[in-house]
Amino acid sequence: MKKLSFALVLSVLCVHFHAFSQEPLDLEKAVQMGLENNLQIKIGLETINIRELDRRIGVGSFFMPVIDATHLRTFGTEDVTQTFVNDPENPREIDGAKSRNKSYSLVGVYGFRPETVVSMKRLGVLTEISELDSKVIVENTVASISTAYYRLILELQRYNVLKETLRLSKARLDIAQAQYELGGAGKRDYLTAQVDYNSDSSLLITQEQIIQNSRVNLNELLAIAPGTLFMIQDSTIQIGDRLSLESLVENAFVQNKLLLVNQRLNNDAYLQIKELQASRLPAINLNSSFTNTVFNSDAGFLLQNERQGINYGGNITLNLFSGLTLNRRIQSAKVNKRIQDFSLEQYEIQLRSDIERAYNIYTKNLQLLKIEEVNYEVAKENSEIALERFRLGISSYLEFRDAQVNLLTAENRLITAIFSIKEQEIELMRLSGKIFFENRYEEFSVNP
Repeated sequence: MKKLSFALVLSVLCVHFHAFSQEPLDLEKAVQMGLENNLQIKIGLETINIRELDRRIGVGSFFMPVIDATHLRTFGTEDVTQTFVNDPENPREIDGAKSRNKSYSLVGVYGFRPETVVSMKRLGVLTEISELDSKVIVENTVASISTAYYRLILELQRYNVLKETLRLSKARLDIAQAQYELGGAGKRDYLTAQVDYNSDSSLLITQEQIIQNSRVNLNELLAIAPGTLFMIQDSTIQIGDRLSLESLVENAFVQNKLLLVNQRLNNDAYLQIKELQASRLPAINLNSSFTNTVFNSDAGFLLQNERQGINYGGNITLNLFSGLTLNRRIQSAKVNKRIQDFSLEQYEIQLRSDIERAYNIYTKNLQLLKIEEVNYEVAKENSEIALERFRLGISSYLEFRDAQVNLLTAENRLITAIFSIKEQEIELMRLSGKIFFENRYEEFSVNP
């Protein structure tokens, strides 16, 4: 892939960032660490597990019978008085008559309701939504890590620019000091050079703080200790081939995960209506049981009664009236379906607008980059000429400082334009759903 790149190489003098103790880090490793450690991703994966368990439980409860086994033992002691028809004058009295009942039963029930078929489809859709939600988290994590990684490179490049500016200020200070000590210039020029040098030193220290915070931000996304130090293996920001707006929009309407989530939510709302409508259909229940019962008694005509056998049957139920509750639920589900239709349409509009906005920034920065590259070269040459003229004493310190500030501004604008293009590349890839796939690092490759 043809790539346009601009690099301000980090010098070995950056060892005050403890590079000797840092582990090497490139974008691929950063993304891998983030995906392994990010807690939001782990939460998303556990949510998928819950949905999958719900789906499996649903299959079991909808299409498998319910079987219950029961073992019953009862004991009784009673005082019994029995009067017989053939001898009413001589009732029989039994004190402490004992009775024992023992029963075993195995009951199986299978019920089929027409709406269970739709319910199973809904559980499948809900599982897909959880999977897509997790992919959204993954894509956002990859985009955030990529942006934070390149932000750190940008700040390191700015540090190098400021360090070069400080070097020029030190050269100017040395020249001004030498001229002052030799009587070729006034003390005012020397003091002004000293003030500018101190100002540039202050900017460099401030930039160090910005770099440290950028490292903390990256470490937070990687879910590691804020103070962990890494050495960026490559200090370049590379820009890929020009992106096509039509291709981005086309891919977004096929692969954008949030759009797919909204489509699944719309489908779920449709299935809710079908599920409620199907509950008006007859439900079938089948049952069967095996029973073994033994009854023993010290009183009565039967001292023992034992029964065992199989019972089976079924029924069909049809809801005829439920106080219009079902009608209200169906109407509510239809309203929810219309809401989901509007939400899906709204997100499609938003997605197109987000892509359009990001693409406008992307194209304008591509145009600015060409201007800034030329401007940087001019400012660099002008600075070199101004330094030489100042060294020879044929230009004032104001002329040299002006050229120095112009170079600093040109360098900052150039590297900022490159970072802005890369930032919008990442955003456009995220919106089009292409930021995370099997060879996901291809779009954000960094030359070794």
